[in-house]
Amino acid sequence: MLQGLQKESPVTTDPENYRDLFEQKKAFANLATLMPDGSPQVTPVWFDRTDGHFRVNTAKGRVKARNMRAGSPVALAIMDPDNAYRYVQVRGIVSRVTEEGADAHIDALAKKYLGQDKYPFRQPGEVRVIYEITPASISGMG
Repeated sequence: MLQGLQKESPVTTDPENYRDLFEQKKAFANLATLMPDGSPQVTPVWFDRTDGHFRVNTAKGRVKARNMRAGSPVALAIMDPDNAYRYVQVRGIVSRVTEEGADAHIDALAKKYLGQDKYPFRQPGEVRVIYEITPASISGMG
């Protein structure tokens, strides 16, 4: 599957057409990962985009965290919260996994999505991780 992603053209839709979804609106992404048996797993997540890469943040030990390693294929479906018929799909690979800066990143996402300076759902002993996704293809509607 990863090989198929690498053969696609880098971008099929201009991502700037969806910049509002990436940077301004509180659009959630539905993150699709693959379970060890190859079956799909989907989770709604907060995300951001920097330097053309999409970033999601989760706690170590969660299902999506176990499914994502550097090189893992993933997909994001991002729907416009103001128009359900407008969406963008991003397919790519996890290009970077890091704990460095992950606490600050989840706080920045809490600011974007909740208007709060600190992520309010942090659990004692929780270790946050950033997963950076490099797009192989981007396609949208609306």
